[in-house]
Amino acid sequence: MSEGIRDGVACSAGISAVILAGGRGSRMGGVDKGLIEVAGTALIDRTLTALRPQVSTVLINANRNREAYARRGCPVLADATPDYDGPLAGMAAALAVIETPWLLAVPCDCPQLAPDLAARLLAAAEAAGAELAVAHDGGRLQPVFVLLHRDLRVPLAQYLDGGGRKLEHWYRSRRMTEADFSDRPQTFVNLNSPDEKSAYEANRPPAG
Repeated sequence: MSEGIRDGVACSAGISAVILAGGRGSRMGGVDKGLIEVAGTALIDRTLTALRPQVSTVLINANRNREAYARRGCPVLADATPDYDGPLAGMAAALAVIETPWLLAVPCDCPQLAPDLAARLLAAAEAAGAELAVAHDGGRLQPVFVLLHRDLRVPLAQYLDGGGRKLEHWYRSRRMTEADFSDRPQTFVNLNSPDEKSAYEANRPPAG
């Protein structure tokens, strides 16, 4: 594992990240969630700020508003399948192009990502000799916060080609381990609806 320090945070040169922003945003009224501003800052920008110190490269998975995402200075990838097939399709698109051994996937709608998310998932994967490590908040699995080895690109593509779409079903067919984040469950808070966004803003100060 090749590690260093960036902006005072331990990072791994062996990890790329993909921000999953390819959904329809149905519960947000069809609005592209990654571009929604929360307390004055777009969710995609909050996520980029949290991820960039932790990994060597950040990709954005988006099926709409790709020009807006590209202005963030990251490669933008559409899903590996054409019909908004969920997070696995975004992960597959990223696995197909990364050059690092590992890929960290996170959703675009979580404004409080842990600053050591990548490091803790990698430590769990290496300790267990696993192909993928999934975050667990102490109460339940958080399946869209996952570290996947690059060798999974072919098995995942085959699963999608066969019509598979369920995250946990596919994870448990592989060598999977869980990473314990029970000490910081708040980092998995996500904003799926206007009401959740308003409630979060009411309890959080503006960014910056």
